[in-house]
Amino acid sequence: MWISPELAETVAAIFDDGSFEQAARRLRISPSAVSQRLRTLESQLGRVLIIRSRPIRATDDGAAVVRLARQYAAVGHEASVALGLDRQERMHVPIAVNADSLATWLLPALATVAHDQDVTFELLREDEDRTAKLLETGAALAAITSQRKPIAGCTVTGLGSTEYVAVATPGFVARWFPGGVTKKALASAPAIEFDRSDDIQSDWLRALGVDPDVPPRHYVPASEDYASAVRLSMGWGMLPPAQAQPSLDMGTLTRLGGPDLAEPLYWQQWSIDSVSLTAIRESVVAHARAALAEA
Repeated sequence: MWISPELAETVAAIFDDGSFEQAARRLRISPSAVSQRLRTLESQLGRVLIIRSRPIRATDDGAAVVRLARQYAAVGHEASVALGLDRQERMHVPIAVNADSLATWLLPALATVAHDQDVTFELLREDEDRTAKLLETGAALAAITSQRKPIAGCTVTGLGSTEYVAVATPGFVARWFPGGVTKKALASAPAIEFDRSDDIQSDWLRALGVDPDVPPRHYVPASEDYASAVRLSMGWGMLPPAQAQPSLDMGTLTRLGGPDLAEPLYWQQWSIDSVSLTAIRESVVAHARAALAEA
């Protein structure tokens, strides 16, 4: 069965904007027309596409329609460019990204493309272990992810590995590790984590033989704020060298020892023949490989 681009676009607008009213504003039609389009497509397919909850959610079938709408938009943009047509709207590219890449090397890569291509970006920040899910749901066209296995319909390119070093301020070390960074001291010293899905600190503790469930935790869910919390002696944490090095050089942070850890990263994007998506991938890969360690 062929799905009308107009109906697919309506499902994507509901999904993206989270309400029929916001989708109507974007599409410049009435909310009742949005509802009618959705009912029409659901009737044609015989499937529920949108769960009318708070927030609105797409079913698995709805996610497939959202992905189709993204593909329609990308292909339509490329056709307009090839035909030399004057488009009022740029190609919109939602990308799922992890916080550390966003805080260190990613923005220069995207800025390069934004200067040369007729695109806009929407960065969806998520843990690298969960960004691939946003590809599956259709929320993103591309993702920086720790998942090497390709999502169906996507291509995968290795980026390198983000390295992490365990650091704390000299004052924190003096207070919590007066006898050295021992298992007993680590069990009581506060650690800082990005959120409850962040497992880098736990992996480091396990490598030293410490039960990761024992130490107290602070949760600071923003990369720059996380680094600031470490520098303010709230706890120890794992930082990428790009964030840790200036403070290490100035003596405001010190390494705790133990193993440095590395998180391999991959670029996954939908398999769409698009000049803009190709340019984005090439820029992201080049900047990543210049900034990250080899995987």
